Amino acid sequence: MTRHAVAGGLAAGLVVLSGNAVHGWRWNTPPAIRSEPVTLGAVVRSVEAEGTLKARETVLVGSQVSGTIAELDADFNSVVHRGQVLARLDPSLVRSEIQQARAALAQAQAGVDQASVARDDAKYQFDQARALRAKDDIPQSDFDSADSAYKLADANVRTLEAQVKLAQSQVEEADVDLQNTVIHAPVDGVVVARDVEVGQTVASRLQAPTLFEIAADLSRMQLIAGVDESDIGLVQPGQRARFTVGAYPGEQFGGTVFQVRLGPDASDGGVEYSVVIDVDNSALKLRPGMTPTVSIDVARRDGVLRVPEAALRFVPPREAFEQLHDRPPDNLDVIARAEKHVSEAGRGYVWVVDGGHLRPVPVAVGISDGVRTEVSSGALRPGNEVVTGLALRLSSAGL
Repeated sequence: MTRHAVAGGLAAGLVVLSGNAVHGWRWNTPPAIRSEPVTLGAVVRSVEAEGTLKARETVLVGSQVSGTIAELDADFNSVVHRGQVLARLDPSLVRSEIQQARAALAQAQAGVDQASVARDDAKYQFDQARALRAKDDIPQSDFDSADSAYKLADANVRTLEAQVKLAQSQVEEADVDLQNTVIHAPVDGVVVARDVEVGQTVASRLQAPTLFEIAADLSRMQLIAGVDESDIGLVQPGQRARFTVGAYPGEQFGGTVFQVRLGPDASDGGVEYSVVIDVDNSALKLRPGMTPTVSIDVARRDGVLRVPEAALRFVPPREAFEQLHDRPPDNLDVIARAEKHVSEAGRGYVWVVDGGHLRPVPVAVGISDGVRTEVSSGALRPGNEVVTGLALRLSSAGL
């Protein structure tokens, strides 16, 4: 075989054309038409996003007192109930504070007792001076002095009584601190994080340290999805969402859009908005922190005519009509231009074979799921075959 013969043999082959063909080729045989049927069913338009799974309610358990962790009664994955002991701090320092507070209270009470005796004596002297003054047996200055001494003694008693109340509150505060050395679960749930170890010192002077994180109910979770600003206008509460996670390949989970948050999240990749999706996790397969791939169904049409996306993109080249011994429509160029803007105009064309002839059928275009598109046309019926491409056997002659 000569070199030219080899080259010619390699040039011949089967080529599938789904859109505008390359002009200048010549077909040895009439093109084989590739088609798919018009179907009746549902079309769902979706918005794609990435997200993170979280517990619907997470409670951070901290310590209101400083001290050393003496005992841990809960660990990761522990199922806990409201009021259950999670940890205990060493109470030695708090007990010492209680003793000091009680001593200060006793001292303040003794001061009140002493001041009360002095006030009683001043009251007696004032009563005597008032009786003598009534008889004009003492000068006014002596009466005034007795009056002032009584009022001063009474004020001193009230001051010391206030100090007793302060000391009493310090005792009560120390008692509360002693109770707070035992850390209890505030809610029923599962421990998803433990941030302390036995022997570790926690300091609560400036901010209560977090000891545990409890997920209140993992059977109901939330998926926080970041939706691009170009799609966020399509997302509304109540829409259905579907998602997958890497831990369970091939398995699909469902949820419902609960909230579309107004606050933007700007990054180098653009602006996103958080969409909160309620998720049923009754099987407890899903875990906080998983990163699902999400599809939110933003539009749905049931019981509509559907055609493949390729059918709306297909425009037969003029050479195909020659091989089919057919005459192209006069508006073929108009159809080709419309095909490029079908999604914007809301109208387009599909091609059918009618009596051995390629015939364009105008359609009104609806939503698409990326594979099939909703159309309406009085000329199409379920089961009609629409052309999606041509399979052509080509030769290099005519180049």
